[in-house]
Amino acid sequence: MEFVILGALCVIAMLYSSVGHGGASGYLAILSLTVYGSMDSAWLKQHVWCLNLVVAAIAFYYYNKAGFHVFRLTFPFIVSSIPCAMIGGYLEINGSIYDVLLSITLVWAAYRLFSIKENGVGDDVNLPSFSIALPLGGIIGFISGVVGVGGGIFLSPILLLKKWGSAKIVAATSALFIWVNSMSGIVGAGLSGQLIVEFEVVIPFAFSVLVGGIIGSRYGSKIASQLTIRRLLVVVLIIAAVKKIIEII
Repeated sequence: MEFVILGALCVIAMLYSSVGHGGASGYLAILSLTVYGSMDSAWLKQHVWCLNLVVAAIAFYYYNKAGFHVFRLTFPFIVSSIPCAMIGGYLEINGSIYDVLLSITLVWAAYRLFSIKENGVGDDVNLPSFSIALPLGGIIGFISGVVGVGGGIFLSPILLLKKWGSAKIVAATSALFIWVNSMSGIVGAGLSGQLIVEFEVVIPFAFSVLVGGIIGSRYGSKIASQLTIRRLLVVVLIIAAVKKIIEII
């Protein structure tokens, strides 16, 4: 059973990292279907954040090395997300209504991205104003801290739909955004006295997602086209939505 879990985590990391994501929603879906699904929500969030740190770092490394990271685009989002993700990680909030709204949002975002015929931008960046980016980053950071994800499933569709960057530029921004939020969530959990990471569990998991993250990130940054990356993101969003719907049912 353990090998099946490790293999599934590796595949999820491969898919998510190809679009610059850490894979938190996928890991939560996998773990919720195993013996780990009976663990406390704080336990699940923190272990998933640890895996996010590994995969998002790898994804950012490859996309940044390939020249797709634009710091001016990423900066305002991460500045406001850091304190908000810490607050979200400090809190423990549950709600079925939230799960329903989140599932609808993810499906809508997937549909909108899939229906776009052209990306609308090349490798140029149409920077959003700070008055828009700062509150948006804060909101996504807070939600990420509460739910236990890195925020890429929220940020990426918005950046693409607003045409603030190409698919690969968005992937680079999302990767750094996810890493920062995941670390902030862990810090928030530590400050609240809820930090319960079990290294004997997280280490084999981390090795598995490390392998998947390297494969996926190399493919996404070096081989896949912009259109392919956008379509992979659609798949990622649908997986995240299905995971939420399963939880509700």
